[in-house]
Amino acid sequence: MRVILLSDVPKVGKKGEIKEVADGYARNYLIARGLAVMESNASKKILDKQKKEAAELDAEKRKEAEALKQVLSEKILTFFVKAKDGKVSGSISGKQIEEELKKQGISIDKRKIKDSEPLNSLGTFDVKIELYKDVIGTIKVRLLEE
Repeated sequence: MRVILLSDVPKVGKKGEIKEVADGYARNYLIARGLAVMESNASKKILDKQKKEAAELDAEKRKEAEALKQVLSEKILTFFVKAKDGKVSGSISGKQIEEELKKQGISIDKRKIKDSEPLNSLGTFDVKIELYKDVIGTIKVRLLEE
């Protein structure tokens, strides 16, 4: 039986794929649990419409991410920290970068900040931020002594 998967099913396929599976498996497991629907002309049309909408949404989000990438490339975040002999006591983490961006009206999740090691020396650093799939922005972070 040919079915259209409504969600990812391990060892069967990904959401939106059309797969050939055993009749009993399709009826008793996939369709019964709402993981798939039988393939038909109507379901193919719905699938095509959903794929088109998803592609449009993806393009829109990518465009927004590219615009944000441009804005971030022009920003410089400055942190005043206590330091001794060029070494910072403590460090600047992704959470602090997230909070500083929030103050400037840019909402970014700290988990999207790619440079995982804390900044713990004086100077200017380029910090990479994953804005969307394959769209990585860079922001300059400057640490200055108080």
